[in-house]
Amino acid sequence: MSRFLSGALSGLTPYTPGEQPQDQNYVKLNTNESPYPPSPGVLAALNEREGAALRLYSDPTARELKAALARRYGVEPDNVYVGNGSDEALNFAFLAYATDGRGAAFADITYGFYPVFCDLYHIPTRIVPLRADFTLDPGDYHGLGRTIVIANPNAPTGLALSRDQVEGIVRTNPDSVVIIDEAYVDFGGESCVPLTRTYPNLLVVQTYSKSRSMAGARLGYAIGDAALIRDLETVKFSTNPYNVNRLTLRAGVAALAEQSYYDGNCEKIMETRAYTTRELEKLGFTVLPSRANFIFAKKDGVDGGALYRGLKERGVLVRHFDKERIRDYNRITIGTREQMDIFLEKVKELL
Repeated sequence: MSRFLSGALSGLTPYTPGEQPQDQNYVKLNTNESPYPPSPGVLAALNEREGAALRLYSDPTARELKAALARRYGVEPDNVYVGNGSDEALNFAFLAYATDGRGAAFADITYGFYPVFCDLYHIPTRIVPLRADFTLDPGDYHGLGRTIVIANPNAPTGLALSRDQVEGIVRTNPDSVVIIDEAYVDFGGESCVPLTRTYPNLLVVQTYSKSRSMAGARLGYAIGDAALIRDLETVKFSTNPYNVNRLTLRAGVAALAEQSYYDGNCEKIMETRAYTTRELEKLGFTVLPSRANFIFAKKDGVDGGALYRGLKERGVLVRHFDKERIRDYNRITIGTREQMDIFLEKVKELL
């Protein structure tokens, strides 16, 4: 770090994204991207005419996309925030709702960006341990009086709470914002968007990166009470009004018009997830019951880091986290059936 860096940032440990190698062709099962391309309408929307329009700024209000998302989820446009990936929505939510001294609460094993946001904004943090089986106890969050952030389904475990369980958390924290990060909800989870019509303290965040095959487009959104959305808009217009580019906005609208295509892809991924789980269990692996587009697996007597490195040497990338509770596990993105067969073949070679 340079000697000019602000002292408030000198101790910051940034988020570490999954590997994005450019030097070798891998079977890439490490960053939970979709193995399927965007729908035909999305590709058609990225045409020469739209490309020529890049000389103009994008719509800072994202009016067309907000209207389309509102129709999709049965809410009003002023209940929708559109951001540069769901990470931006989460970033702004931490800034808006957890920097007033009350702090934030989230699980010890969850999405790694949450503690980074807390470090960045000097937010007091309460870490709530998951149970021994990695499930989340909703009662641990009842009446906390802090901004609560829950990934549901959780990452990297893939485990999920029911809508009723989430409602209990929201209901018992009426004076605190509860943020539900639903990046993986389309792979078997239960969305809490319907609860936003009842609870003004609930913010649900989703993304186009996973089920809609647009990780590279950087598009996310949040749904909640209109007052919460105005808060996020205030932060956005205080930092970058043109936060989503023109092509991404067009692609986002086009994707919503072809929902059946993406639903079909999710079904294929869930079927492949079940197949991969069965095959790993035949090999003696423990696999958590995932509701996401990845699985979390370990085998007794096999070092998780060694398995990750061995797979990488054989051209297959998975994600390994060197944390005490989970270092025996690897997170494996669900690709196509062909990709998972290659993965399973390499696992057998290593065993």
